[in-house]
Amino acid sequence: MSIATGHEEVLAELRSAEKLLLTTHENPDGDALGSLLAMHWILEQLGKDSVMFMSEDEFPLPWEYRQWTFERLVGTPPADVHERTIDVPGARLHALHLKLPAPRGVVFFLHGNAGNLESWFVDIDVFRRANYDLFMLDYRGYGKSSGHIESEAQLQRDVRAAWQQIAPLYAGKRRVVHGRSLGTALAAQLSAVVKPDLTVLVSPYQSMEALVGELYPWIPSFALRYPLRTDSAVMQMRTPLLIVHGERDTFIKPEHAQLLASLRPDAQLVVVPGAGHGNIVDTAGYRNALRVQLDAR
Repeated sequence: MSIATGHEEVLAELRSAEKLLLTTHENPDGDALGSLLAMHWILEQLGKDSVMFMSEDEFPLPWEYRQWTFERLVGTPPADVHERTIDVPGARLHALHLKLPAPRGVVFFLHGNAGNLESWFVDIDVFRRANYDLFMLDYRGYGKSSGHIESEAQLQRDVRAAWQQIAPLYAGKRRVVHGRSLGTALAAQLSAVVKPDLTVLVSPYQSMEALVGELYPWIPSFALRYPLRTDSAVMQMRTPLLIVHGERDTFIKPEHAQLLASLRPDAQLVVVPGAGHGNIVDTAGYRNALRVQLDAR
């Protein structure tokens, strides 16, 4: 459908497709971003907040869910895991912080769009074995974080505020920024500014416009409020970069990672054979590549 047919016709077509998209275009690897991207233009025109990020504000859950504790996640919480909060304008962000006795450094982890810390802060032993602390926050409206996401600039400010609270605790130690899926653009943007010792991008995308253009080519680019230009940020980075992608990722195709790596000839690109979008962090390919970089001096 041509953009020349007008905004009203675009909106009408998207409204009629909304239910179908939500039931047939969910990513089989468990990431619902594809469906949310399809809804983005609809809700934008209806005057609602964008759901480019899947917060519980748009998908209400019982109040008890917001009161989850680490006990509900894995039983008795390890003594080295602590809850933290970061106050930002209009919201309080919730985070979990793995703190070891004498860590080599910290991994500042920006997760993907679906779920929250209850589902993301689960495989922490890979960092514990590498002797790294792990800090992971929930975006506005996710999990126990309050507020709602209003713009990409706001997201960037929130991420920077969390970094500024945590990074000084690790002066003289290695500081790593790790982005996963939707969080890779935020991770690259942060790294371009703060210059960590290492940046890790797992299942990254070139930009939101490029990703939407592949998944839903009939959504006009002018409908996107969140450019999320991973490519631009990667070109501005001046620190070591590891990019890991699943060979069989059908949601964010490995060509995105390959393009990003081409922008930084010194980047290490690892395409994991047989890995998809949702299971890549469970593979030996990912874990070995990450461990080698974390062990580097």
